[in-house]
Amino acid sequence: MTDTAISDTASGAEELHFFGHIIDGEEVASLSGESFLSVDPYTRRPWARLALGGRADADRAVAAARRAFDSGPWPRMTAGERRGIIHRFADLIEEHADELALADTRDMGKPITQSRGNDVPRTAMNFRFFADHAALTPSEVYPMDSGHHAYTRYDPAGVVVAIAPWNFPMMLESWKVAPALAWGNTVVLKPAEDSPTSATILARLALEAGMPPGVFNVVHGYGPDSAGQALTENPDVDRITFTGESATGKIIARAASSNLTPVSLELGGKGANVVFADADIDNAVDWSIRAIFTNAGQVCLAGSRIYVQRDLLEQFTRRFVAASRAMRPGDPKDPATQIGPLSSEIHYEKVRGFIDTIAESGGEKIAGGYGDGWFVEPTVILEPLESSRHQREEIFGPVVTIRAFDTEDEVVDLVNDSPFGLNAMVFTENLSRAHRVSSRLVVGTVWVNCFFIRDLRAPFGGAKQSGVGREGGTFSREFFTEPKAVVMQMEPPAH
Repeated sequence: MTDTAISDTASGAEELHFFGHIIDGEEVASLSGESFLSVDPYTRRPWARLALGGRADADRAVAAARRAFDSGPWPRMTAGERRGIIHRFADLIEEHADELALADTRDMGKPITQSRGNDVPRTAMNFRFFADHAALTPSEVYPMDSGHHAYTRYDPAGVVVAIAPWNFPMMLESWKVAPALAWGNTVVLKPAEDSPTSATILARLALEAGMPPGVFNVVHGYGPDSAGQALTENPDVDRITFTGESATGKIIARAASSNLTPVSLELGGKGANVVFADADIDNAVDWSIRAIFTNAGQVCLAGSRIYVQRDLLEQFTRRFVAASRAMRPGDPKDPATQIGPLSSEIHYEKVRGFIDTIAESGGEKIAGGYGDGWFVEPTVILEPLESSRHQREEIFGPVVTIRAFDTEDEVVDLVNDSPFGLNAMVFTENLSRAHRVSSRLVVGTVWVNCFFIRDLRAPFGGAKQSGVGREGGTFSREFFTEPKAVVMQMEPPAH
């Protein structure tokens, strides 16, 4: 929303906080002087003003990152030296936890208990993990029989553009920025325009921690014909990492291809949740509720397709619906709130379009519907057609489908018959089945009897339309570095 759309001084409006770009160690306005507003989804009123970046601001940020990489100290520090600064940065994140949590909650309606209790600790953990990983992970050595010796160097790739989504702002920003910085790169971060403020706060804290100017830059703005497009087309960019919609990922990949810039894309999902008849039903219901209704369903990993073996269908559905109706909506700043509003009016209308057309899906709405403002109640659709858009498209809201299945082979085919392949869940007490089904699902992650439990060393990403590449642990090292083979002669050849 631009400044021309709504006035700062509208009746009853609070004073707006300003968040600028962070470029070359300074917080600055846009070269054009333009700005835009962040709207609190609960009050539906603006609460912050941000610098609106365009191509000139994006190019300025990339130039700063280029200078910092080519001639600055950051890439030339030891991994241990960078590790110390990044750990100080993580300390500051924890010290400013309330400020960061409130920023994400006000930007996109996330309940404060999730922002404060999950997202801030995970953000700090991401920075600590990758700082330690870069300093402590060994590289390969290849003894050779020919009197030579080979080893691998992992040198920083250069300037990294990180484009983050709006649903987990600081946490997913840190997932991209942390490994890039830890391996010695410089970064230009473009946060989502719907949830941008925590990015500026993070960059302020990075400078306070001692990160040199130009190492961690932030540019605010939109995508097409704006800062985002300029960043992806800039030939001085060495890596692009993006999380967001599959359609946008394709656009970014096309833009990057003109410069042969490597991309890492974590895209949309339509997560399947398979509940076998032998599952621990208490555990299955508890995790299934969290998997779809956390963050009002605005999660790429959401378990939005539930398949329940027929013998358990009636009992599972009854208990799942009761648990969904017990969730408490309200002011996201209230610690008692369990489900907040959707992030924006545009997104609310998109999700509402799916609810308005449930009859066309062939299924029955057995719980949920609209709330006040931009709220959508936890909504459950029973037995929609497998071909319906509700079953095949990413809704990205608190809307879930439940369908029955009979056999293991049948449900594996149902899960895999999707354009997406980000993740799945399997609930069973049969160990052999858990391994067998996990091996057959064409997805990037399978959670067995749980959801969203992460080991940051493990690969993370999706198959099919859900992405390109993997990040996490050594997978992030591969992407954010230029692996180099060094081969040395150890003994002179015999004459």
